[in-house]
Amino acid sequence: MRSVRWLGLLGLYVGAQLVGLLLANPFRSEGLSSSANPQSPTAPILILVVIVVAPLAILFFARRRGGLATIRGLILILIAGSMYVTLYATFSLLPGTVLLPPFAAENVVYPALPLAALASAAIYLALLLEPQWYVVDLAGFVASGALVAILGISFAILPAFILLGALMVYDAIAVYGTKHMVSLADTVTEMKLPILMVMPDSPGYDYTQAPTLKEQRGRPTEERAAMFMGLGDIVIPGTLVVAAFVWLPTTPAVLGVGANLWASVGALLGSLVGYGVLMRFVLRGNPQAGLPLLNGGALAGYALAYLAIFHSWTLGLTGAL
Repeated sequence: MRSVRWLGLLGLYVGAQLVGLLLANPFRSEGLSSSANPQSPTAPILILVVIVVAPLAILFFARRRGGLATIRGLILILIAGSMYVTLYATFSLLPGTVLLPPFAAENVVYPALPLAALASAAIYLALLLEPQWYVVDLAGFVASGALVAILGISFAILPAFILLGALMVYDAIAVYGTKHMVSLADTVTEMKLPILMVMPDSPGYDYTQAPTLKEQRGRPTEERAAMFMGLGDIVIPGTLVVAAFVWLPTTPAVLGVGANLWASVGALLGSLVGYGVLMRFVLRGNPQAGLPLLNGGALAGYALAYLAIFHSWTLGLTGAL
């Protein structure tokens, strides 16, 4: 089981990208874009600020008395609220409405509303009361798939390039330089939040009683009970995967598949090459910055696919071929 933990994380990684692709156009129709002007190079600025400031704020308040519990409660509420919004949009894809008797009174039930409310409440309670690894992974998977879709429809190709490039640099600095991302990972494992995906050695792994990442790093790699991957390592490269699908033209089609989907697959395959290299480093036992390899692979894979299909060095950055 130890030798295939990376395969479990790989399944979560690829699955979230595919969910993001499936949800992209429906979410776009629902108006869930986080940017008023997805073509603007400045569109990612707010996201970048949040990504930089949020970890520092969490670390700051977590060191205060009672801060860890307060932050955990607040983040759980935010997670439940965001899941309700995205699950409602997802369940809205289900067929129509349900009429309740008497029909003449026009009593109508919209299935999306109760389904989204029940699902988000169930995830919230599970994370609050018994945050086992499979609960954390389920919540993280749902959240990452939705975030991949939302960010992909929010940023066209140029802003997506800027987002991925900026976070490659930031992640490297935060892990190898300031190391505050390593401290954040330690804090998140204490709070048992779906900000880290967990892949244990066995289904019986008790995440609620698991040692912290800091404690696990003191052990040989083969003695560690689980592997971890940050949610951002899934979501950020996935942004380009979805952006290529949403913002590029479908022509020219190749083998009956639209050009946009080929570029999207190129970005995904490139990120998987980066994932393979990343896992080789992770299995050596030291903390690794994922985004330089994952984002770098996605950018390279996208560029190669775009050049092969469109025969243009613009790479779609100008918004036109």
